[in-house]
Amino acid sequence: MAAFFVMLYNTHMNDSNTRLVYSTEHGGDCPACGKPLARCQCKTGGAKSKKTQTAAPRADGVVRVGRETKGRKGKGVTVVTGVPLTMDGLRDLSRQLKQKCGSGGTVKEGVIEIQGDHRDAVIAELTRLGYTAKRSGG
Repeated sequence: MAAFFVMLYNTHMNDSNTRLVYSTEHGGDCPACGKPLARCQCKTGGAKSKKTQTAAPRADGVVRVGRETKGRKGKGVTVVTGVPLTMDGLRDLSRQLKQKCGSGGTVKEGVIEIQGDHRDAVIAELTRLGYTAKRSGG
């Protein structure tokens, strides 16, 4: 696969103002240091650093289960927040909850989304697994 480069060049200035805008060769760049994410060594590590992928979020110990329709053209999803697990643990729990509900879903930014209104079934499964689960919202 050939790499595609787009260069931004200001003709009124010298060559030091030329910079790489986009490249398919590297993928995304770290917003802090500007290097490709695969070679980023700055402390922030960009948006997809290994530290943010493996660290469990801080929570108050209560898993909240609610229903949202915002941004989904009126279609409701069951939203599970506050689960103190890593991304891998969230994916496994999501898979288990989706099988219990018989529907699809996803994990986005530490939040489990299950298609449809399955709040009661999700709360029952979470309490069976030992979590303190509460219904949130209306």
